[in-house]
Amino acid sequence: MDTVDVLASLGVEGATAAAHALSLPAEAYGNDAQLEVMWAMKAYNHAEIYFNLISSVDPKLLKLTKSDDQIYTKFREAFPDLNIQVLDPELLKSAEAKEKWRPFCNQFDGVVEDFNYGTLLRIDCQKDYTEENTIFATRIQFYAIEIARNREGYNDVVYNTNSKAKEQKKHTS
Repeated sequence: MDTVDVLASLGVEGATAAAHALSLPAEAYGNDAQLEVMWAMKAYNHAEIYFNLISSVDPKLLKLTKSDDQIYTKFREAFPDLNIQVLDPELLKSAEAKEKWRPFCNQFDGVVEDFNYGTLLRIDCQKDYTEENTIFATRIQFYAIEIARNREGYNDVVYNTNSKAKEQKKHTS
């Protein structure tokens, strides 16, 4: 069942209730399977929209938040040597990594809306979101890494590949 089917099955009241439920802090819930599905759908939709965006617009021109400059500067101060082209999940998920990421993330509480919400992040920025190429990260980790990928030219491959495909399609039509 895709997102449209799930939302249609919820109806207007169900969709409104789902939106409200997703706006509450995670601590308000136990392990509710339906809520986990809604979170996964929200994260997937965010990922799909973002990938379509970097496929259609030159990533160097994108502004993801009103705080992009601050996020990028603080990210590169905290993680100057982090390989963002192909991420090592251990550098985001290990206990040691979490200790380093925690102060970075927390400085954006109140600066970036929903800074600690879960989102999907591509491991290899030259590839699309797939099960093998996706990890779960906080929204501020996503912003920090994707802003850096955009500014440093790593997401250009996605944009250029899509632009070439559109150009070829135009010439064959």
